Amino acid sequence: MKKKTVKGVLLGGIIILMSACNTNKEEPAAVVDTAQIKIAIQAKEDSFAAVYNAGIPKNIGYYAEDATSFYQNRQPLVGKEEIVEFLKSDVISNPNKISFKTNEVFVSNDGNQVVEIGYFKVLDSTNTPINTGNYMTLFQKRNGNYQSVRDMSASDRPVQ
Repeated sequence: MKKKTVKGVLLGGIIILMSACNTNKEEPAAVVDTAQIKIAIQAKEDSFAAVYNAGIPKNIGYYAEDATSFYQNRQPLVGKEEIVEFLKSDVISNPNKISFKTNEVFVSNDGNQVVEIGYFKVLDSTNTPINTGNYMTLFQKRNGNYQSVRDMSASDRPVQ
């Protein structure tokens, strides 16, 4: 009986010692304010539209250097430089104005990635909508700022 008691005490001590040595304690998750992030993303979209509509897309700080943009009816644009060159040629060829509305954001638990679902509208010089549709953008937080690393859009207008 005495041997069983000693074995039980030893086994219990080993279990207690092992659980006490477990240093993998979970840290509380960072608090992510989705509403504030949605406001920040909408501000990025508003800034993009303002710079684009002013005809100076070279100043767009929206895209990461390694971004890829999937425009309709063309090969993907790879890299910020290629995207901006495309935007420059687009600005030169039309006087249209674009606007964006952030509908939803899906934020990673740590707040470092955001998927945005939004709506765009393109108006001609008489403020008549000539294109509307939806877009999706993946943002990553780099150096404290969200930058687009992937985006794509789809017109909701019939193909002509």
